[in-house]
Order: sequence, then structure tokens, then C-alpha cells
Amino acid sequence: MQSPYFIRRSPNVSDPLSEIISLLQPRAVFSKRISGAGRWAVRYSEFGQPSFCAVLEGRCRLAVDGQRPITLEAGDFVLMPATPGFVMSGFEPAKVVNLDPRQMAAPGGEVRHGTRGGRPDVRQLGGYFAFDSPDAALMVSLLPALVHVRGVERLSMLVRLVGEEAMERRSGREQVLVRLVEVLLIEALRSTQSDDTRPGLLRGLADARLGPALRALHRQPARAWTVAELAKVAAQSRSAFFERFTRSVGLAPMEYLSAWRMALARELLRRDGLGVAEVAERVGFGSASAFSTAFTRHAGQPPSHYARAAVAA
Repeated sequence: MQSPYFIRRSPNVSDPLSEIISLLQPRAVFSKRISGAGRWAVRYSEFGQPSFCAVLEGRCRLAVDGQRPITLEAGDFVLMPATPGFVMSGFEPAKVVNLDPRQMAAPGGEVRHGTRGGRPDVRQLGGYFAFDSPDAALMVSLLPALVHVRGVERLSMLVRLVGEEAMERRSGREQVLVRLVEVLLIEALRSTQSDDTRPGLLRGLADARLGPALRALHRQPARAWTVAELAKVAAQSRSAFFERFTRSVGLAPMEYLSAWRMALARELLRRDGLGVAEVAERVGFGSASAFSTAFTRHAGQPPSHYARAAVAA
């Protein structure tokens, strides 16, 4: 099966955020309604997988490790691409109960924290999913650690659809969930693009100078780009562009290009069944041998071995 990225991609249009989400290959796993009332506080251990939470009604407090505590209100959406440890609680002091998120995946019903029975102070839909991409760690590192979006009705609608689909056993369920999660991720991430986010792709795309250069790089990954050429697209000097790109994206321009080419190469080898020489040409290498050397250094095995292992899997 071909990757949706290579089916949809137009030679004249490039959307780096959509491309990265597509190559992450999100896979829906689990969602559940969660509510709390009275005195309650739960700590979820570090999970590593991407997770999300949408507040359906009420308010609660969220304290993510390494981040300032925030108040969540009805209509809020939270996304954590790598899910560090965090505490969710009401606003009254309470003893913290430690939970393992992997043990919360029991089917059916609603998880209730604090006072049993009666109207809850907060009700939310929480869930997590997985990224199938072997380059997930690299791509997640380009995304914010915590995405908090407020008042975006499109997100609320998508979350409701994910919750309904996850709780019903209808034919085509998994395919629908995967598409919904892809759209959910894109909608959440593009709602937070600004030049004051942490270094990463979103900050780079929000930069009026760097955005055009990033889109050009993604539109033509096989081109023999130089820092000077990318700087010209950004209408900056070479040194100013290099410093700005590295500070905003978190990687130097050629380091980012190399990582992106390797991610594309993995996808071509895994899903499109192309020969090593053709993959090398598509991702900008002048010879199969040069590509094989670079790919082996990046992936720990030659591209031919990687392709055979992917087919077997």
C-alpha cells in the first residue's frame, strides 16, 4: 500500500506540517471518557506515546512535568506528542494517586476520580495513539512538548468524532480513526503556529523568513540545496539565515535537510518497493553508493537490508 503522502503530494504545493504528520503514520489506539468531582488528583507516569485530552464540560488543573500548571476549561484541547509525566486534578488540595496510563485502557464505561456519583466538576475525553514511523522520535522532536488550544470548534467536533468512532465497533473503524487522528493532529498543531513557541517546525513555519525556505526544501528535497540558496529564498544573508534557522528549528539547515531525506528514503523503501538507485535519486543523492553509505550511518543497516526487513514485517 502506498503512503498517503506520496499519493497526495503535488509537485507545486508543499505543506511540511501535513507531510510530517503523514510520515509519522499515526495509529489510533484508545480513548475513554474521564470525569472528576470534589477532592481528586491523579498522576500519570511518563508514557512516551502521543496523547490528547478534550474538556467536554467543567474545569480542572493540568501540571505537566517541566511546564507551568494550566487551567483547562470546557472546549479546551491538549496534545502531548511524547506525553511526559503529568498531574490532573481538581482545585481543592488532595492526595495524589499514581496511575499507569497503559492500565487505563479497559473497554467501556467512564473513569471517575474523586467523589462518586452526582454531577462531575469536569468531564473530558482522553486518549492516546501510536506513531508507526521509525523516524517518529526525530519528527516528534520538531513538535511542541505541550499543545494547548482553546476555543477552536473544529477541534471539538473532531474530538467528538474520534470518541464516537472509538467506542463503536463498526466496519472500517480503524481506517476512519487513523484519518480522524491525522486531521486532529494537523488542526491542533496549525492552531498553535507562532514565533514564540519552542524551537521546532511550527516555529520555523511561523517565521516570515524561514517559512518560504522550509516549504521550498520540502517541495524539492532532491535538489542540491546549499545554505546560500536557502538563504536567498528567505531573503537573508547566509550567516543570518543559518543562525535564524538553527535557533528557530533546532537543527542546522543541512542537518534538517539530511534528516528529512532519510525519513523520505525510509518511507520509499518500506512502502513503495523501489530499488536503492531510484530511492537515492528521489532523495537527492548522486549515486546509489553514496546514498547507501549515508543511509547505513543513519539507520544502522544498508537500505537493501532495511527494505527486505520492512517487507517481511
